[in-house]
Amino acid sequence: MGGAATRPPPDGSSLILEMLSSRLRRLVSAPLALDAPDTSAARPAAERDFRPDIEGLRAVAVVLVLLYHAGVPGFPGGYIGVDVFFVLSGFLITGLLLRELRGSGTISLPRFYARRARRILPASALVLVATVLAS
Repeated sequence: MGGAATRPPPDGSSLILEMLSSRLRRLVSAPLALDAPDTSAARPAAERDFRPDIEGLRAVAVVLVLLYHAGVPGFPGGYIGVDVFFVLSGFLITGLLLRELRGSGTISLPRFYARRARRILPASALVLVATVLAS
């Protein structure tokens, strides 16, 4: 039997992992424009801070974890979604810190954590209240 070996069809998590790794390779290989002039000031803050590509990848990572915990066949590695989510979150946080450094010449960790708390605590309080009410 001198024919070429056939590979089994990829499962859902393999396809998603391949798509994520391809997108991450493109993000990492993109040149950083740290010394380029900031031309984003003309756009509203919410528009220049939002990265739909990164948010989409984070959503895919969350879905991978949910599919794993739901026991869906073909998604045996939910930890991959956690890893991807944290890598992308680190990428976004680094961008925020670099933007603050460029804008003010310094990074204030208390200010940084205060902004994170204002963003995260309302949602976590809602989840806490909903959990208490549901139990």
